[in-house]
Formats: sequence, structure tokens, C-alpha cells
Amino acid sequence: MNKHRVLITGASSGIGLELAKQFARGRYDLVLAARSEEKLKALAVELEGQFGINCLVKSVDLSNWQNAASLYQELHAHDIFIDVLVNNAGYGLYGEFSETNLEDEMSMIDINIKALTALSKVFLPEMKSKNKGKILNVASTAAFQPGPLMAVYYATKAYVLSFSEALENELKGSGVTVTALCPGPTKTGFESRANLGDSKLFKSGVMDAEKVAKLGYEGLMDGKSVVIPGMKNKMLAQSSRFVPRKWVTATVRSVQEKTR
Repeated sequence: MNKHRVLITGASSGIGLELAKQFARGRYDLVLAARSEEKLKALAVELEGQFGINCLVKSVDLSNWQNAASLYQELHAHDIFIDVLVNNAGYGLYGEFSETNLEDEMSMIDINIKALTALSKVFLPEMKSKNKGKILNVASTAAFQPGPLMAVYYATKAYVLSFSEALENELKGSGVTVTALCPGPTKTGFESRANLGDSKLFKSGVMDAEKVAKLGYEGLMDGKSVVIPGMKNKMLAQSSRFVPRKWVTATVRSVQEKTR
């Protein structure tokens, strides 16, 4: 493999796939991780042929967060050092909390929070020891306010943002940077899995996954702590700081409700 390597979770589709393309253009060798091994293999062939980089495919189920340590140990055993960690894997679930499936929501917590935390934990010490490295955690504009009808998902993304900003502060001067990417509604297939496609939120307009990934990549390279793609998303994320919390929560509820 070449000098610079990036590990991307959830790389088989959506923002993760587009981030893989951005890093390939930057001549990074890729470690692509997701459950969809066949999709990853096809992506690896495409990117190796187009950009002349090397791709390693790892089929891993991060709903078992302990697989994070196994992935690190496997790469370490082959002397594969990760310069950039992209924690992109995650999903959402739509519906009132009293009616949604508990197993699905616990699995969401395992992927969105536990796996992200565990991967950061196992790869960060080696980055610090080499005085170089970057971590990109994919959060969401959902991180900035409570989210009725997606209560657990919004809470997981609030964790990702808080965790990322705290790490960024701890790592000042270490040579390692941490960036939280906070996209708004994005055309990725996320809305289909979350059963959110008919909500007012997604009907009001979405960003392109390629654009989100490009802005996230550039922000990471620039060492930004938080990247919010799109002016509309920036304004909405920041507006919650200046109005009553109950008003924010009611507004989020309104835009998340499905069109009739």
C-alpha cells in the first residue's frame, strides 16, 4: 500500500461511498469496511482502476461493536497503519419511541455510538504515537436539537458531535485532528431505511451525497472541528441556540411528520 491510508466504515453506499471516491482522488489507499462485501469489492475494483490506488475490503458487522477491536488487530497484524479514520457507518429509525422496535434501536446505538467510540479508541493511540492522523465522525444536523419521531437517532448524533468536539480539544498539539461532519437531509438511501422518505423534512429538499462528501473531505483536510454542508443547514443548526427549546422541539416534530 502507499504511504497514506484511510479506513472508511459504511463505505458501500451513500456518503461513505462518496467519501471513498474523494480519498481515492487524493491518492489515499483505502480500507473499505461494511457488511456488503460484494458492493465493496465492486467499488474497490472501480477505484483501483480509476485512480491507481490500493483497496482492502473488510466485511464487518459493527452492530457488534466489539468487532472494532478485531478489525484493528487484524490490520495491525499486517502492519497496516491507518492515517485517517472515517466513522461513517450508521442508520436511523422513524416513529414514536413507544411504538418502534427496541432491538432495532439498540442496534442503532451500537453502530452509531458504541462502534464509533470503540474504533476511535483503538486507532487513536497509534495516531498519537506517530504525531499524525485524522478522524472524521459523520454526525448530522440532528445533533443540534432533540428529534421527536426519531428520538434515539437524534440523541446518537448529539453524542457524536459532543464526543468529537471534546476529542478535538484533548488532541490539540498532538498532530491528530478530529472533525464532525454534520449534513442535513442528503440523498443516500438513509431515508428509505429510516422510513423517512415521505416526511416533510425530505420533501423540502435534499443535498447531493457527492457534494456533502466533498465538503466533508475538504473540511477534514483543513483541520476544521465541525463541518455543516450548505448554508440552509448552517442556519438551521445555529438557530436552535437562540430560541426556546420547546419551540425547537415542536418545529422539528412538525418537519418530521409525514405528508398526507
